[in-house]
Amino acid sequence: MASKQTRLVLVLAAVAACLLLLPAASVATDVDYCSKKDYPVKVSGVQIVPDPVEPGQPATFKISASTDKTIEKGKLQIDVKYFFFYVHSETRDICGETSCPATGDFVLSHEQTLPGFTPPGSYTIYMKILGDENEELSCISFGFSIGFVASS
Repeated sequence: MASKQTRLVLVLAAVAACLLLLPAASVATDVDYCSKKDYPVKVSGVQIVPDPVEPGQPATFKISASTDKTIEKGKLQIDVKYFFFYVHSETRDICGETSCPATGDFVLSHEQTLPGFTPPGSYTIYMKILGDENEELSCISFGFSIGFVASS
């Protein structure tokens, strides 16, 4: 009887070890606000799929947020930093990333394919959510990683 229990424990340990070695398809990412200001749009989390991002492959960034305001127009100002260097900047229409009018709980979702020659490493995104009259509704930063090679 002890032999069956020992084999069961070894099998379960092997399965657990294999699960730990699998790459994460999606991991919640920590978000920091740019200041201690009480922003009208609260960001509760960021999900990046895949994580790490693979050069030359599509990546989806989903930002969960909520607000008491009704956002009918606005924009996202996005800056990307690699180590100490700003490497990319863009402005997007907020209604292109979520359904407008946005109110209550909503998700900003953006898919981006990075060039195949994108250097691997740690990056930081700084994102401002601006209202119709350029008022700052939120400002966050979060990190993400780009892997060394795209998988086949």
